[in-house]
Amino acid sequence: MKQLYFLIPLLFALSNKLGAQEIPFINGEQINRWKNTTSDTVLVVNFWATWCDPCVDELPVFEKLTRDYAGKKVQVILVSNDFKMNIETKLKPFIRKKKLKSRVVFMDEPDANLWIGLVSPDWTGGIPSTMIVSKKKNKVLVFEEQLTYAELESALLSVL
Repeated sequence: MKQLYFLIPLLFALSNKLGAQEIPFINGEQINRWKNTTSDTVLVVNFWATWCDPCVDELPVFEKLTRDYAGKKVQVILVSNDFKMNIETKLKPFIRKKKLKSRVVFMDEPDANLWIGLVSPDWTGGIPSTMIVSKKKNKVLVFEEQLTYAELESALLSVL
């Protein structure tokens, strides 16, 4: 019977670990890779955090874009700017609760000034912000504001 007491917590821990969404960590260099892509897929990159109310309010816009452009050459990437210590306790549960389907990554760059400047020299680093990258049209658009679906889709269609 003692073995069962040890086995139950182990199985519980493993099931939680296996069910947890993996969130890739990126650094500032990923911004350069996105901006210099050779792919004809348009990247819609949103910078957000769970503690940012306008960011959370805007997430359904990106989820709708993910659904509406599924199977097309459009990829939505949600770059979390949450605190690293809160990934397991806040970010992952938030993603599960909201059932986010867009790709989520975590910005793990210690020098915020470096990666903010890579997005745009004019960007203050405020969130929510969105960067749209189109290799086909050779354009990078940056919006430092909360967007409606109509605004986001209009910007996307301008570079498709």
